[in-house]
Amino acid sequence: MSTPTLNRSEPRQSITHRLYTGDLAYNFIGRRKIWYTVSAIALLISIAALLFRGLDLGIEFRGGSDFQVPATVTSSTVGQYRETVLATGVPNLDSTVVTTVGDNKVRVQTRSLNVQEQTAVRAAIAKEAGKSSDEVAYQLIGASWGRQITQQAGIALVVFLVLVGLLIWIYFRDAKMSVAALTALLHDLIITVGIYALVGFTVTPATMIGILTILGYSLYDTVVVFDKIRENVASMEVDKVTYSEAANHAVNQVLVRSLNTTVIGVLPVAALLFAGAFVLGSGPLEDLGLALFVGMIAGAYSSIFIASPLLTQLREREPEMIAHRERVERRRKAAEVRSTHRTTVVDVATPKDVAASEEQSDAKATSPDKPAFTVTTVTVPSSSQDVGDDASEAANDVAPTADDAEASPPAPPSTPRTQPSRQTRTRRKK
Repeated sequence: MSTPTLNRSEPRQSITHRLYTGDLAYNFIGRRKIWYTVSAIALLISIAALLFRGLDLGIEFRGGSDFQVPATVTSSTVGQYRETVLATGVPNLDSTVVTTVGDNKVRVQTRSLNVQEQTAVRAAIAKEAGKSSDEVAYQLIGASWGRQITQQAGIALVVFLVLVGLLIWIYFRDAKMSVAALTALLHDLIITVGIYALVGFTVTPATMIGILTILGYSLYDTVVVFDKIRENVASMEVDKVTYSEAANHAVNQVLVRSLNTTVIGVLPVAALLFAGAFVLGSGPLEDLGLALFVGMIAGAYSSIFIASPLLTQLREREPEMIAHRERVERRRKAAEVRSTHRTTVVDVATPKDVAASEEQSDAKATSPDKPAFTVTTVTVPSSSQDVGDDASEAANDVAPTADDAEASPPAPPSTPRTQPSRQTRTRRKK
Protein backbone atom coordinates (compact mmCIF):
# COMPACT_ATOMS: atom_id res chain seq x y z
CA MET A 1 0.00 0.00 0.00
CA SER A 2 1.54 3.29 -1.14
CA THR A 3 1.53 6.29 1.12
CA PRO A 4 0.11 9.55 -0.24
CA THR A 5 2.59 12.30 -0.98
CA LEU A 6 2.03 15.94 -0.11
CA ASN A 7 2.23 18.57 -2.79
CA ARG A 8 4.56 21.22 -1.41
CA SER A 9 4.88 23.20 -4.63
CA GLU A 10 2.36 25.79 -3.41
CA PRO A 11 2.88 26.61 0.29
CA ARG A 12 -0.17 27.60 2.26
CA GLN A 13 -0.37 31.34 2.78
CA SER A 14 -1.09 32.85 6.20
CA ILE A 15 -4.20 34.87 6.96
CA THR A 16 -2.10 38.01 7.27
CA HIS A 17 -0.67 37.54 3.77
CA ARG A 18 -4.10 36.80 2.27
CA LEU A 19 -5.58 39.90 3.90
CA TYR A 20 -2.72 42.05 2.64
CA THR A 21 -2.91 40.77 -0.95
CA GLY A 22 -6.70 40.89 -1.09
CA ASP A 23 -7.28 37.12 -1.43
CA LEU A 24 -9.25 37.33 1.83
CA ALA A 25 -11.21 40.43 2.76
CA TYR A 26 -14.09 41.56 4.92
CA ASN A 27 -16.33 44.42 3.88
CA PHE A 28 -15.77 46.79 6.80
CA ILE A 29 -16.74 49.90 4.82
CA GLY A 30 -19.89 48.44 3.30
CA ARG A 31 -21.23 47.41 6.71
CA ARG A 32 -20.67 50.78 8.33
CA LYS A 33 -24.31 51.03 9.46
CA ILE A 34 -23.74 48.08 11.79
CA TRP A 35 -20.67 49.72 13.35
CA TYR A 36 -22.48 53.05 13.67
CA THR A 37 -25.34 51.32 15.46
CA VAL A 38 -23.01 49.59 17.93
CA SER A 39 -21.23 52.86 18.67
CA ALA A 40 -24.52 54.73 19.04
CA ILE A 41 -25.70 52.21 21.65
CA ALA A 42 -22.41 52.48 23.57
CA LEU A 43 -22.55 56.28 23.45
CA LEU A 44 -26.16 56.37 24.66
CA ILE A 45 -25.30 54.11 27.61
CA SER A 46 -22.29 56.27 28.49
CA ILE A 47 -24.24 59.54 28.27
CA ALA A 48 -27.08 58.08 30.34
CA ALA A 49 -24.59 56.97 33.01
CA LEU A 50 -23.09 60.46 33.11
CA LEU A 51 -26.52 62.11 33.40
CA PHE A 52 -28.11 59.82 35.98
CA ARG A 53 -25.17 58.47 38.01
CA GLY A 54 -22.56 61.15 37.46
CA LEU A 55 -18.84 60.96 38.07
CA ASP A 56 -17.39 60.18 41.47
CA LEU A 57 -14.86 62.98 41.62
CA GLY A 58 -11.85 62.50 43.85
CA ILE A 59 -10.87 64.82 46.63
CA GLU A 60 -8.47 66.61 44.29
CA PHE A 61 -11.45 67.87 42.25
CA ARG A 62 -14.22 68.37 44.80
CA GLY A 63 -12.12 69.34 47.82
CA GLY A 64 -12.17 67.76 51.30
CA SER A 65 -10.13 66.63 54.29
CA ASP A 66 -7.27 64.17 53.94
CA PHE A 67 -5.83 62.14 56.87
CA GLN A 68 -2.80 59.86 56.67
CA VAL A 69 -1.46 57.73 59.52
CA PRO A 70 1.31 55.10 59.74
CA ALA A 71 -0.23 51.69 60.43
CA THR A 72 0.19 48.00 59.70
CA VAL A 73 -1.97 47.11 56.73
CA THR A 74 -4.04 43.92 56.79
CA SER A 75 -6.96 42.59 54.79
CA SER A 76 -9.45 44.19 57.22
CA THR A 77 -7.74 47.55 57.59
CA VAL A 78 -9.96 49.46 55.17
CA GLY A 79 -13.21 48.29 56.79
CA GLN A 80 -12.00 48.92 60.33
CA TYR A 81 -10.92 52.52 59.70
CA ARG A 82 -14.13 53.30 57.84
CA GLU A 83 -16.22 52.06 60.77
CA THR A 84 -14.06 54.07 63.15
CA VAL A 85 -14.66 57.30 61.22
CA LEU A 86 -18.41 56.70 60.98
CA ALA A 87 -18.55 55.96 64.74
CA THR A 88 -17.36 59.49 65.60
CA GLY A 89 -20.89 60.84 65.14
CA VAL A 90 -19.81 63.51 62.64
CA PRO A 91 -22.66 63.89 60.11
CA ASN A 92 -22.45 63.29 56.33
CA LEU A 93 -19.44 61.00 56.30
CA ASP A 94 -21.02 58.29 54.13
CA SER A 95 -18.78 59.29 51.19
CA THR A 96 -15.62 58.66 53.20
CA VAL A 97 -12.93 56.88 51.18
CA VAL A 98 -10.31 54.74 52.95
CA THR A 99 -7.30 53.51 51.00
CA THR A 100 -3.94 51.99 51.85
CA VAL A 101 -0.61 53.39 50.70
CA GLY A 102 1.82 50.52 50.46
CA ASP A 103 1.81 48.21 53.49
CA ASN A 104 2.50 50.75 56.22
CA LYS A 105 0.16 53.71 55.73
CA VAL A 106 -3.62 54.34 55.72
CA ARG A 107 -5.28 57.27 53.98
CA VAL A 108 -8.75 58.55 54.93
CA GLN A 109 -10.56 61.12 52.77
CA THR A 110 -13.73 62.86 53.91
CA ARG A 111 -15.74 65.92 53.05
CA SER A 112 -14.49 69.31 54.18
CA LEU A 113 -14.56 69.41 57.99
CA ASN A 114 -14.56 72.32 60.39
CA VAL A 115 -12.14 72.54 63.31
CA GLN A 116 -14.27 70.54 65.80
CA GLU A 117 -15.10 67.80 63.25
CA GLN A 118 -11.50 67.59 62.12
CA THR A 119 -10.30 67.16 65.72
CA ALA A 120 -12.79 64.38 66.44
CA VAL A 121 -11.99 62.39 63.28
CA ARG A 122 -8.25 62.84 63.77
CA ALA A 123 -8.41 61.52 67.33
CA ALA A 124 -10.47 58.47 66.27
CA ILE A 125 -7.99 57.58 63.50
CA ALA A 126 -5.03 57.96 65.88
CA LYS A 127 -6.71 55.69 68.47
CA GLU A 128 -7.39 52.99 65.84
CA ALA A 129 -3.78 53.09 64.68
CA GLY A 130 -2.38 53.20 68.24
CA LYS A 131 -0.69 56.54 67.59
CA SER A 132 -1.01 60.04 68.97
CA SER A 133 -3.01 62.71 67.20
CA ASP A 134 0.15 64.56 66.26
CA GLU A 135 1.27 61.54 64.18
CA VAL A 136 -1.84 61.78 61.98
CA ALA A 137 -1.04 64.01 59.00
CA TYR A 138 -3.89 66.29 58.06
CA GLN A 139 -4.45 68.31 54.88
CA LEU A 140 -7.44 70.42 53.83
CA ILE A 141 -8.00 70.62 50.07
CA GLY A 142 -10.25 73.49 49.06
CA ALA A 143 -12.92 73.23 46.41
CA SER A 144 -11.46 76.20 44.52
CA TRP A 145 -8.25 74.26 43.97
CA GLY A 146 -10.26 71.36 42.61
CA ARG A 147 -12.09 73.66 40.19
CA GLN A 148 -8.77 75.01 38.96
CA ILE A 149 -7.52 71.49 38.32
CA THR A 150 -10.70 70.66 36.41
CA GLN A 151 -10.45 73.83 34.35
CA GLN A 152 -6.81 73.21 33.49
CA ALA A 153 -7.58 69.63 32.48
CA GLY A 154 -10.37 70.83 30.17
CA ILE A 155 -8.10 73.43 28.57
CA ALA A 156 -5.38 70.83 28.03
CA LEU A 157 -7.90 68.50 26.37
CA VAL A 158 -9.18 71.20 23.99
CA VAL A 159 -5.65 72.28 23.03
CA PHE A 160 -4.72 68.65 22.44
CA LEU A 161 -7.67 68.07 20.10
CA VAL A 162 -7.03 71.29 18.14
CA LEU A 163 -3.35 70.49 17.65
CA VAL A 164 -4.19 66.94 16.61
CA GLY A 165 -6.66 68.19 14.01
CA LEU A 166 -4.14 70.64 12.56
CA LEU A 167 -1.37 68.03 12.51
CA ILE A 168 -3.46 65.48 10.63
CA TRP A 169 -4.67 68.16 8.19
CA ILE A 170 -1.09 69.24 7.44
CA TYR A 171 0.31 65.72 7.21
CA PHE A 172 -2.38 64.21 4.98
CA ARG A 173 -3.46 67.49 3.31
CA ASP A 174 -7.05 66.41 3.80
CA ALA A 175 -9.42 68.20 6.18
CA LYS A 176 -11.85 65.27 6.10
CA MET A 177 -9.24 63.03 7.68
CA SER A 178 -8.98 65.50 10.56
CA VAL A 179 -12.76 65.44 11.01
CA ALA A 180 -12.86 61.64 11.01
CA ALA A 181 -9.92 61.34 13.44
CA LEU A 182 -11.35 63.89 15.89
CA THR A 183 -14.73 62.16 15.76
CA ALA A 184 -13.05 58.87 16.68
CA LEU A 185 -11.20 60.56 19.55
CA LEU A 186 -14.40 62.06 20.96
CA HIS A 187 -16.03 58.65 20.61
CA ASP A 188 -13.27 57.08 22.73
CA LEU A 189 -13.36 59.90 25.29
CA ILE A 190 -17.13 59.72 25.90
CA ILE A 191 -17.14 55.93 26.19
CA THR A 192 -14.19 55.91 28.63
CA VAL A 193 -15.70 58.58 30.88
CA GLY A 194 -19.09 56.86 30.67
CA ILE A 195 -17.59 53.59 31.89
CA TYR A 196 -16.15 55.45 34.88
CA ALA A 197 -19.62 56.75 35.72
CA LEU A 198 -21.17 53.32 35.16
CA VAL A 199 -18.83 51.35 37.44
CA GLY A 200 -18.45 54.11 40.02
CA PHE A 201 -14.67 54.43 40.01
CA THR A 202 -13.26 57.64 41.46
CA VAL A 203 -11.95 60.22 39.02
CA THR A 204 -8.49 61.33 40.12
CA PRO A 205 -5.51 63.04 38.45
CA ALA A 206 -4.33 59.54 37.51
CA THR A 207 -7.56 59.18 35.55
CA MET A 208 -6.78 62.31 33.54
CA ILE A 209 -3.32 60.96 32.77
CA GLY A 210 -4.84 57.71 31.57
CA ILE A 211 -7.41 59.48 29.36
CA LEU A 212 -4.78 61.61 27.65
CA THR A 213 -2.66 58.50 27.14
CA ILE A 214 -5.42 56.51 25.46
CA LEU A 215 -6.24 59.47 23.20
CA GLY A 216 -2.67 59.38 21.98
CA TYR A 217 -2.89 55.63 21.45
CA SER A 218 -6.15 55.93 19.51
CA LEU A 219 -4.64 58.69 17.37
CA TYR A 220 -1.62 56.52 16.54
CA ASP A 221 -3.80 53.63 15.38
CA THR A 222 -5.99 55.96 13.30
CA VAL A 223 -2.98 57.56 11.58
CA VAL A 224 -1.65 54.10 10.64
CA VAL A 225 -4.95 53.20 8.98
CA PHE A 226 -5.23 56.58 7.21
CA ASP A 227 -1.69 56.33 5.88
CA LYS A 228 -2.49 52.97 4.26
CA ILE A 229 -5.73 54.39 2.84
CA ARG A 230 -3.80 57.27 1.26
CA GLU A 231 -1.35 54.82 -0.29
CA ASN A 232 -4.13 52.71 -1.84
CA VAL A 233 -6.15 55.71 -3.01
CA ALA A 234 -3.11 57.08 -4.88
CA SER A 235 -3.21 54.03 -7.20
CA MET A 236 -6.96 53.49 -7.44
CA GLU A 237 -7.09 54.93 -11.00
CA VAL A 238 -4.60 52.31 -12.14
CA ASP A 239 -6.23 49.51 -10.15
CA LYS A 240 -9.68 50.60 -11.43
CA VAL A 241 -11.30 50.52 -7.97
CA THR A 242 -13.50 52.99 -6.13
CA TYR A 243 -12.49 54.96 -3.04
CA SER A 244 -14.56 52.65 -0.83
CA GLU A 245 -12.85 49.56 -2.22
CA ALA A 246 -9.38 51.07 -1.82
CA ALA A 247 -10.15 52.11 1.77
CA ASN A 248 -11.63 48.72 2.63
CA HIS A 249 -8.54 46.98 1.27
CA ALA A 250 -6.37 49.25 3.43
CA VAL A 251 -8.37 48.37 6.55
CA ASN A 252 -7.96 44.66 5.82
CA GLN A 253 -4.23 45.14 5.30
CA VAL A 254 -3.68 46.75 8.74
CA LEU A 255 -6.29 44.65 10.58
CA VAL A 256 -3.90 42.04 11.93
CA ARG A 257 -1.37 44.70 12.91
CA SER A 258 -4.01 46.64 14.87
CA LEU A 259 -5.24 43.51 16.63
CA ASN A 260 -1.72 42.44 17.60
CA THR A 261 -0.84 45.91 18.86
CA THR A 262 -4.05 46.12 20.90
CA VAL A 263 -3.66 42.68 22.48
CA ILE A 264 -0.02 43.28 23.38
CA GLY A 265 -0.90 46.66 24.90
CA VAL A 266 -4.03 45.51 26.76
CA LEU A 267 -2.49 42.50 28.52
CA PRO A 268 -0.11 44.44 30.82
CA VAL A 269 -2.80 47.08 31.37
CA ALA A 270 -5.23 44.34 32.44
CA ALA A 271 -2.63 43.09 34.92
CA LEU A 272 -2.21 46.66 36.20
CA LEU A 273 -5.98 47.04 36.62
CA PHE A 274 -6.27 43.69 38.43
CA ALA A 275 -3.47 44.59 40.83
CA GLY A 276 -4.92 48.01 41.56
CA ALA A 277 -8.53 46.86 42.01
CA PHE A 278 -8.18 43.49 43.76
CA VAL A 279 -4.70 43.33 45.29
CA LEU A 280 -3.91 46.85 46.47
CA GLY A 281 -7.46 48.15 46.73
CA SER A 282 -8.59 51.49 45.34
CA GLY A 283 -5.81 53.84 44.41
CA PRO A 284 -3.92 55.40 41.50
CA LEU A 285 -3.24 52.03 39.86
CA GLU A 286 -6.95 51.27 39.73
CA ASP A 287 -7.83 54.65 38.24
CA LEU A 288 -5.03 54.59 35.68
CA GLY A 289 -5.59 50.94 34.77
CA LEU A 290 -9.31 51.33 34.04
CA ALA A 291 -8.79 54.38 31.83
CA LEU A 292 -6.07 52.64 29.82
CA PHE A 293 -7.97 49.35 29.55
CA VAL A 294 -11.22 50.86 28.29
CA GLY A 295 -9.55 53.53 26.16
CA MET A 296 -7.19 51.20 24.31
CA ILE A 297 -9.99 48.84 23.33
CA ALA A 298 -12.24 51.73 22.28
CA GLY A 299 -9.36 53.32 20.34
CA ALA A 300 -8.67 50.17 18.33
CA TYR A 301 -12.39 49.81 17.60
CA SER A 302 -12.88 53.41 16.50
CA SER A 303 -9.85 53.39 14.18
CA ILE A 304 -11.21 50.46 12.18
CA PHE A 305 -14.99 50.77 12.53
CA ILE A 306 -15.59 54.51 12.95
CA ALA A 307 -12.79 56.66 11.52
CA SER A 308 -12.27 54.73 8.28
CA PRO A 309 -15.98 54.32 7.30
CA LEU A 310 -16.67 57.95 8.22
CA LEU A 311 -13.75 59.18 6.10
CA THR A 312 -14.94 57.07 3.16
CA GLN A 313 -18.47 58.37 3.50
CA LEU A 314 -17.24 61.98 3.46
CA ARG A 315 -14.92 61.46 0.48
CA GLU A 316 -17.45 59.53 -1.61
CA ARG A 317 -19.71 62.59 -1.61
CA GLU A 318 -17.13 64.69 -3.48
CA PRO A 319 -17.93 65.34 -7.18
CA GLU A 320 -14.53 64.02 -8.21
CA MET A 321 -15.10 60.71 -6.42
CA ILE A 322 -18.62 60.44 -7.80
CA ALA A 323 -17.28 60.82 -11.37
CA HIS A 324 -14.52 58.30 -10.66
CA ARG A 325 -16.99 55.77 -9.32
CA GLU A 326 -19.18 56.17 -12.42
CA ARG A 327 -16.17 55.57 -14.70
CA VAL A 328 -15.23 52.42 -12.81
CA GLU A 329 -18.80 51.12 -13.01
CA ARG A 330 -18.96 51.80 -16.78
CA ARG A 331 -15.72 49.93 -17.35
CA ARG A 332 -16.93 46.96 -15.36
CA LYS A 333 -20.23 46.84 -17.24
CA ALA A 334 -18.37 46.99 -20.56
CA ALA A 335 -16.09 44.15 -19.49
CA GLU A 336 -19.10 42.13 -18.43
CA VAL A 337 -20.77 42.71 -21.80
CA ARG A 338 -17.64 41.64 -23.69
CA SER A 339 -17.24 38.48 -21.65
CA THR A 340 -20.94 37.54 -21.92
CA HIS A 341 -22.08 38.48 -25.45
CA ARG A 342 -19.00 38.25 -27.64
CA THR A 343 -18.44 34.67 -28.86
CA THR A 344 -16.33 33.81 -31.94
CA VAL A 345 -16.57 30.47 -33.83
CA VAL A 346 -13.75 29.63 -36.28
CA ASP A 347 -14.21 26.88 -38.92
CA VAL A 348 -10.77 25.73 -40.15
CA ALA A 349 -10.26 23.18 -42.89
CA THR A 350 -9.09 19.73 -41.72
CA PRO A 351 -6.00 17.99 -43.17
CA LYS A 352 -8.28 15.58 -45.08
CA ASP A 353 -10.05 18.46 -46.79
CA VAL A 354 -6.72 20.07 -47.64
CA ALA A 355 -5.45 16.87 -49.34
CA ALA A 356 -8.67 16.60 -51.36
CA SER A 357 -8.45 20.19 -52.53
CA GLU A 358 -4.77 20.28 -53.60
CA GLU A 359 -5.67 19.92 -57.31
CA GLN A 360 -7.95 22.96 -57.19
CA SER A 361 -5.92 25.10 -54.81
CA ASP A 362 -5.49 28.03 -57.19
CA ALA A 363 -9.21 28.28 -57.91
CA LYS A 364 -10.19 28.07 -54.30
CA ALA A 365 -7.53 30.52 -53.24
CA THR A 366 -8.81 33.16 -55.65
CA SER A 367 -12.55 32.45 -55.31
CA PRO A 368 -14.34 35.17 -53.34
CA ASP A 369 -17.47 33.02 -52.93
CA LYS A 370 -15.90 30.17 -50.95
CA PRO A 371 -13.45 31.37 -48.33
CA ALA A 372 -10.88 28.97 -46.90
CA PHE A 373 -12.45 29.42 -43.48
CA THR A 374 -15.31 31.32 -41.88
CA VAL A 375 -15.42 33.51 -38.77
CA THR A 376 -18.75 33.84 -36.98
CA THR A 377 -19.08 36.52 -34.30
CA VAL A 378 -22.17 37.19 -32.20
CA THR A 379 -22.58 40.96 -32.14
CA VAL A 380 -23.23 43.03 -29.04
CA PRO A 381 -26.95 43.78 -28.56
CA SER A 382 -28.05 47.32 -29.35
CA SER A 383 -29.45 47.70 -25.84
CA SER A 384 -25.91 47.70 -24.44
CA GLN A 385 -24.91 50.90 -26.20
CA ASP A 386 -25.57 52.87 -23.06
CA VAL A 387 -22.89 50.97 -21.18
CA GLY A 388 -20.25 53.55 -22.05
CA ASP A 389 -17.25 54.26 -24.20
CA ASP A 390 -15.68 50.87 -23.62
CA ALA A 391 -18.85 49.05 -24.68
CA SER A 392 -18.94 51.10 -27.91
CA GLU A 393 -15.37 50.13 -28.67
CA ALA A 394 -16.26 46.48 -28.09
CA ALA A 395 -19.19 46.72 -30.54
CA ASN A 396 -17.01 48.25 -33.27
CA ASP A 397 -14.67 45.24 -33.25
CA VAL A 398 -17.39 42.81 -34.50
CA ALA A 399 -16.73 40.86 -37.76
CA PRO A 400 -19.43 39.80 -40.37
CA THR A 401 -21.24 36.50 -39.96
CA ALA A 402 -20.85 33.42 -42.17
CA ASP A 403 -24.15 34.02 -44.03
CA ASP A 404 -23.13 37.57 -44.86
CA ALA A 405 -19.77 36.31 -46.16
CA GLU A 406 -21.46 33.96 -48.65
CA ALA A 407 -24.21 36.35 -49.80
CA SER A 408 -22.13 39.49 -50.27
CA PRO A 409 -18.81 40.40 -51.90
CA PRO A 410 -15.66 40.74 -49.79
CA ALA A 411 -15.83 43.41 -47.08
CA PRO A 412 -14.24 46.78 -47.79
CA PRO A 413 -10.86 47.61 -46.21
CA SER A 414 -12.57 49.54 -43.38
CA THR A 415 -13.92 46.32 -41.86
CA PRO A 416 -11.78 44.25 -39.50
CA ARG A 417 -9.41 41.93 -41.42
CA THR A 418 -9.45 38.17 -40.97
CA GLN A 419 -6.10 36.43 -41.25
CA PRO A 420 -6.11 33.41 -43.69
CA SER A 421 -5.22 30.00 -42.41
CA ARG A 422 -1.79 28.40 -42.74
CA GLN A 423 -3.04 25.99 -45.46
CA THR A 424 -4.33 28.86 -47.60
CA ARG A 425 -1.05 30.75 -47.36
CA THR A 426 0.82 27.58 -48.43
CA ARG A 427 -1.42 27.07 -51.47
CA ARG A 428 -0.99 30.67 -52.56
CA LYS A 429 2.78 30.35 -52.47
CA LYS A 430 2.60 27.28 -54.73
